[in-house]
Amino acid sequence: MSGAHVDRFAEEHLPAPALMPDLRFDLAGLHYPARMNAVTYLVDRQLEKRRGSRRAIVAPGGSDWTYDDLHRAINRIAHVLVADLGVVPGTRVLLRAPNTPLLAACWLAVLKTGGVAVATMPLYRAGELRHIIEKARVSVALCDARLREELDAACAGNPSIRVVNFASEAPDALEAMMDRAADHFDVVETGAEEVACIAFTSGTTGLPKAAMHFHRDLIATCDTYGKHVLQARPDDLFTGSPPLAFTYGLGATLLFPLYAGAATLLLEKAGPEELLRAIDEFGVTTMFTAPIAYRAMCGLLDRYDVSTLQTCVSAGWTLAKPVFDEWLARTKLRILDGIGSTEMLHIFIGSPREETRAGSTGRVVPGYLAEIHDDAGVALPAGEAGRLAVKGPTGCKYLDDDERQQAYVQHGWNYPGDAYRVDAEGYYYYVARIDDLIVSAGYNISGPEVEQALLAHQEVREAAVVAKPDPAHGTHIVKAYVVMAAAELRNDAKADELREHCKTLIAPFKAPREIEFVDELPRTQTGKVQRFKLRQRAAAE
Repeated sequence: MSGAHVDRFAEEHLPAPALMPDLRFDLAGLHYPARMNAVTYLVDRQLEKRRGSRRAIVAPGGSDWTYDDLHRAINRIAHVLVADLGVVPGTRVLLRAPNTPLLAACWLAVLKTGGVAVATMPLYRAGELRHIIEKARVSVALCDARLREELDAACAGNPSIRVVNFASEAPDALEAMMDRAADHFDVVETGAEEVACIAFTSGTTGLPKAAMHFHRDLIATCDTYGKHVLQARPDDLFTGSPPLAFTYGLGATLLFPLYAGAATLLLEKAGPEELLRAIDEFGVTTMFTAPIAYRAMCGLLDRYDVSTLQTCVSAGWTLAKPVFDEWLARTKLRILDGIGSTEMLHIFIGSPREETRAGSTGRVVPGYLAEIHDDAGVALPAGEAGRLAVKGPTGCKYLDDDERQQAYVQHGWNYPGDAYRVDAEGYYYYVARIDDLIVSAGYNISGPEVEQALLAHQEVREAAVVAKPDPAHGTHIVKAYVVMAAAELRNDAKADELREHCKTLIAPFKAPREIEFVDELPRTQTGKVQRFKLRQRAAAE
């Protein structure tokens, strides 16, 4: 299709048409013009609604940014990108920073110029950054000065990349360049199906994959999950732990609040205690984080006032029922569990507060369609476990990776790699990642089900369950890696106690044959447990 992109690299490396997912736009409100720039919907329209003086971005230790302030910063950065750094529509611009107002403005400015935003995790090292730079063919980077060292190492030997610092008082920093730029910038009217961002997966199964999303995709997730599940209002204040470079964090801390005309509190550090402190201090109404954080926060709630909190969202891994129940008992708030993926952009199964059920991920988000399929792609009846298949207004579009695209998209359906079952009322229940199903002595065992049983023990802080090869019998056994609340609890007697505890909650054959106590579980920077590393460890024993 025609569009504004001059540099067509992203569009030229989309999957072949036969490998593209089927897209659905049958929900009211999902019809978009052929030419659209997502920034118009996220910022400019708030000014058109005379909301320019309302706060848009809040940061600890600094003054609030209004929508007028954000609009002005975006325009000035856009001028710098075009006039000083040579960005043209379609240029890939790498962004590297913790969650800060200036990072948010940079991300939006890249889109406003018609560029393609490539946000990166703050903790990525040189090797990971080099992979991203090479895969996305990045030519410009905007980097928080505190994080420059690893980026410089990643760019070594690549003189074609122009790197500019921000969060710096240096005369050649972005802030100084912005001071010389004009306040006005005409938005580049990109095509609805031109790439707006390239998001790299969090690496739970190895090397991160590059997922591309159109300008239309960004707004479609606001018109589905944002509108029908979050039901955000302009007086809401959002915050969360996921980084903006993670699409869960992109929606949580930027897309959803701005689209609703609300405000977002950006936290550079957002551990459980920092989140509770932020809710208490700033009056947060809407919070996004991971299941492990909710579990940790339950033990800290007595120290903070969280009475302003209204909406609590969990994703990144399945929410254990004991955590849901404890949070509800302590706060009177029901956690909105959800499943999404970097490939799909955001959450596609998840229910609003009044429809949540403990232990269930929820119902399909309006605008999406989900089914449970067998290995041949045939839909299974309610109650049977199988592969989760999804269609909607967003879908997987890997950058130049037809092999992985063929694995993720089949016959127009997106297969995120999860085993689920659905009941007669349309509630979806997580079984396991396809890779985490354990076949032991002829039984199919869900690792997460065993984990939930372990987590129901008050002395267990974290648990991950994987299959360990059992060469003597040509099968696998269930092995658990467990983090206890205290080091003195790590002994054989406690392992036996945990095993018997599991047998009171799940069938005895599902209980872990082996339990190994560990200091911590391997995780990605977004908090997901890297079970593939545990499987490798178990196989090597």
